[in-house]
Amino acid sequence: MKVTYKGLPHDLPAKVQEKLDTKFGKLAKLLDSAAGEKSAHVVLTNERHLHKAEVTLQIHDHTLVGLGGDADLFHAVSAALLKLEKQALKHNARGRELRRRQSVAKRETADVGSRKVQPPVPGITIDRPKPRIFRVRTHERRKPITQEEALLLMEDGRQYIVFRSVAPDRITQDRITMLIRRPDGHLDMIEG
Repeated sequence: MKVTYKGLPHDLPAKVQEKLDTKFGKLAKLLDSAAGEKSAHVVLTNERHLHKAEVTLQIHDHTLVGLGGDADLFHAVSAALLKLEKQALKHNARGRELRRRQSVAKRETADVGSRKVQPPVPGITIDRPKPRIFRVRTHERRKPITQEEALLLMEDGRQYIVFRSVAPDRITQDRITMLIRRPDGHLDMIEG
């Protein structure tokens, strides 16, 4: 790993440089999956008697940044590298999980993507796709509406609508109501 220092007033002592090289080597091993030459940029600043270190590392199209501060320069850089290692571990775990999900999805579509359905005629099988369930999440709280407003919303061709109906008296809470279009064109109302 190529490490460039900026803001260093003098060269680091040999022992400190060796320890930091060991730590950067450990970080490079964590990032072995990333292709290409890895380079880290270390920016050092000194305010009063506090050394601050900022280590920046580019992985694929992500930038990892670790910040550390201490009275000792070595401990400041070490703290920044520790934060960077945690980010690298999280990045690797995220990539591993993504690859795992993709391989599981491929296996599921290959193995269980369709199921065999036996029609009334023996000896002939029909492949039908497995039904999927989609979860609909509304992050916003909807206002309660009246039954007439729900009927107006059903006029645009919807097959069903779920809404909170306005309670006639404020003592009871709003009820969850569902309007479903029947095959004959009429509507069924289910109150919960």
